[in-house]
Amino acid sequence: MYPQQFEYVRPSSVDEAIGILASNPDAKVLAGGHSLIPAMKLRLAAPGTVVDIGKIDGLAGIDSRGGAKIGAMTTYAAIVDSDKLGDFPMLTEATKQVGDPSVRNRGTIGGSMAHNDPAADLTAVMLALNASVTAKGKGGEREVAVDDLFVGLLTTSLAEDEIITSVNIPNDFANAKQAYVKHAHPASGYAVVGVAVAVTEKDGKVESARIGVTGAPEHAKRATSAEAALTGKTLDAETIAAAAALAADDLGELNGDVYASPEYRAHLVRVLTKRALTQAAGL
Repeated sequence: MYPQQFEYVRPSSVDEAIGILASNPDAKVLAGGHSLIPAMKLRLAAPGTVVDIGKIDGLAGIDSRGGAKIGAMTTYAAIVDSDKLGDFPMLTEATKQVGDPSVRNRGTIGGSMAHNDPAADLTAVMLALNASVTAKGKGGEREVAVDDLFVGLLTTSLAEDEIITSVNIPNDFANAKQAYVKHAHPASGYAVVGVAVAVTEKDGKVESARIGVTGAPEHAKRATSAEAALTGKTLDAETIAAAAALAADDLGELNGDVYASPEYRAHLVRVLTKRALTQAAGL
């Protein structure tokens, strides 16, 4: 199927792109294109204007000072190949599991955050790493925690004229115990369920824990009851099992389809949380 007719523009700056979005309410941003273009071909999306930000200078690259600042147009492949993300090995390992080489060479981290696919890998990872995005629009620039960015199915808290310019990971979980595991759909490779965990310890006890879950809920969410069950405890097999048993409790209504029912996804959340925590702990 062919998309409906649309106007194609390629701005040379973020401000120019914002101006186009502000004056065209039905415009959509084109980053890597792996989400928007298929949706347009299926007539699931029909923007009147496509705003291609691929040639805007300064939107790609990785700065590892004080955590990690990753330009929104940085590709998955660039993340995998980077030597600047050693403090966050979970990010590299999860990114290796995104799509295939053609997807990783074109898809971008900013596009992933803005699209907020319910089965995306990196949304869960960014929740676990307490990340944020920098967004710029007509009202100026602001930083949005990913906890507040993902608000619904394929929906974020970004304004219509806002563009993500970077994804920011603080030092909170640098060199912490981290892991991402997923059950991939055998046909698409998307996460039926994916679980990302990041844990810091102090004096042999869990000081802080964040667990991001994708694939099961309508958008990536944190398993807050499981996080609370870990805090203040020794990260041993008993603690992990108790926390994993609670991992599906805070996710709300779960997705279901012909491949995996909501009940099966809930089971996978618990199983994969246990696996991720066990892997992170080195047990």
